[in-house]
Amino acid sequence: MKTFVLALLACLNSYALFAQINTDSVVYELQRKKINGMLDERSRKFGEYDESLSKHTGIFGLQTKKDIRRSNEILMDITETDNQIFKQIKVLLDYRMFEQKQVETKKNEVETTNLNYMRTINRLREQNAKLMQEADEREKSIGKERNKYIIAIAVLIITSILLAFTRKRTVKP
Repeated sequence: MKTFVLALLACLNSYALFAQINTDSVVYELQRKKINGMLDERSRKFGEYDESLSKHTGIFGLQTKKDIRRSNEILMDITETDNQIFKQIKVLLDYRMFEQKQVETKKNEVETTNLNYMRTINRLREQNAKLMQEADEREKSIGKERNKYIIAIAVLIITSILLAFTRKRTVKP
């Protein structure tokens, strides 16, 4: 019965841990999708930048200031996107570290709880064994006392009978 209770508690703790990890995994996956979307956007912008570098709208096929400004604006936009990606990756990594710490903490709590249950069960087993031993000792002592009373009563009865026989013999002669 005790092992069943321990197994049940371990299952409940595992379920709670799994539910927490499952919820956290959904948030983690959403963050990853957000970063992947930003990376796709960066790739698209880099394609625009590459295309703007190849545009030459000036005389004799040269780039104009407008072409260069356009390329620089796209490049600045790519840099801003990169900075946002770095921030989101940092959030993702921080969240992953938080998840790992949370799982480690939960694992330690479960282990501590299980160890405490085991200690309590062992302590209760020891107390039970001690109480059983005390009960056996009391039973033996009660049995010894009962035997003493029985022997005392038997001695009294035999003494009474002997006294009764000896008095009858002394009175008749």
